Amino acid sequence: MTQIAQTAQIPGDKADRDSTGQEYLAFTLGKEEYGIDILKVQEIRGYETVTRIANAPDFIKGVVNLRGIIVPIVDMRIKFKLGEPTYDQFTVVIILNIGGRVVGMVVDSVSDVITLSPEQIKPAPEMGTALNTDYLIGLGTLEQRMLILVDIDRLMSSSEMGLIDKIAA
Repeated sequence: MTQIAQTAQIPGDKADRDSTGQEYLAFTLGKEEYGIDILKVQEIRGYETVTRIANAPDFIKGVVNLRGIIVPIVDMRIKFKLGEPTYDQFTVVIILNIGGRVVGMVVDSVSDVITLSPEQIKPAPEMGTALNTDYLIGLGTLEQRMLILVDIDRLMSSSEMGLIDKIAA
């Protein structure tokens, strides 16, 4: 854990990463394809039954015990109001490490890891998307694909998701 923090502070490290591109984990919610920084991903698991928490908002499905750590599970389809979620063999939970907190994010499916150069990332247009543009890095384009790049740190630590800290604490 500390080693990762030290590595991130090496001078020139960000510039090196920018020139070679950044890796994003691509996942789907409904008909849209999203991407999050691969460095925030701890692991990917199949969806399993969660323990509900009383009075938690709908989008917080509950918690799971992951090797002794209680992890809140957020259903992104409910959070972004993208229709009724269905849980099948493709449904996965992306386990994220956000600022030292472990959080699970339920998505419809995960496709692959994509490397995008800065030129392939365009600013997010202002429009009525399900996701507030404050939480978007931009749109990543790769051949015929377009990924909505989510700033997962800002989204998961935002005030509207702030219940995660209360539940996990």
